[in-house]
Amino acid sequence: MNLASYLGLLHAGEDVLAQSFRQLADGHGDEPDVFHLSHTLAQQCDEHVRRLAPVVERYGEEPDAEPERFHAEAMNESRGGPLGLLRDLQDLHALVSFVDTTWTVVKQAALALRDEELLAIIEDCEAQTKTQQAWLSTRLKQAAPQALLVAS
Repeated sequence: MNLASYLGLLHAGEDVLAQSFRQLADGHGDEPDVFHLSHTLAQQCDEHVRRLAPVVERYGEEPDAEPERFHAEAMNESRGGPLGLLRDLQDLHALVSFVDTTWTVVKQAALALRDEELLAIIEDCEAQTKTQQAWLSTRLKQAAPQALLVAS
């Protein structure tokens, strides 16, 4: 069964997403909404990892076997200024999209397995991930005119 591979991707993706939200918050602390919401969203990711623990214990977890292609990397540093914020938001949006599609794949396996516990976890976590994605999309739209059209 290859579910363990995707549980590994999901676990790592949520860990990296939490780390990246914290980096975004710390790097753009002058933006109050970014600072506070990013910390809240990082805590959601931490909770997703905690909730996945019994499922990982039951099915196992395998590390990512394709490091060049099929993985998520954390934001290790933030860029400065309005253009930097825009690029950091875009990086995070790509990362949360990766996590979202990974939840989708794991959900399909949970449906096939008729694993009600995993489905309940996915229902909550996937909804929060979609909310994270929606906030990032909205914040990108808000930041873009300032970053792209106002002289620096």
